[in-house]
Amino acid sequence: MYKLKTNASFDSAHFLAGYDGKCANIHGHTWNIEVTVSGEELISSGQERGMLIDFSELKKLVRSIADSLDHTFIYETGSLRDTTVAALESEGFKLTAVAFRPTAENFARYISDRLTQNGLPVSSVTVYETKDNCAVYEVEK
Repeated sequence: MYKLKTNASFDSAHFLAGYDGKCANIHGHTWNIEVTVSGEELISSGQERGMLIDFSELKKLVRSIADSLDHTFIYETGSLRDTTVAALESEGFKLTAVAFRPTAENFARYISDRLTQNGLPVSSVTVYETKDNCAVYEVEK
């Protein structure tokens, strides 16, 4: 089994609606993500011969997801009043609504799903919320 890993990071703010603790308040993180792709066979011909996937393509796809979340306020759909969202947008803030509670666990799955949809053979995604705490999503194959 061949495995490749790459990393990217993004800074964003979020909160956990309905949580009884500090994370119920808006706060920020530097999220670090590590993506592992795997496969049994290497490409056998052409420019990518001897590669599982071209690192430049892998990095580009991972970076595009990180860039789409960078310096945004990420919130769960339905967790804010429409008037609050409208007020933030009118002030020019970059908002990202997601259909899940914005936890490290859910981000790991979300990133894995997006990369898989782009044809990558993802085996795991690790999302560090802090330097010491991370969540890992492993793809069942």
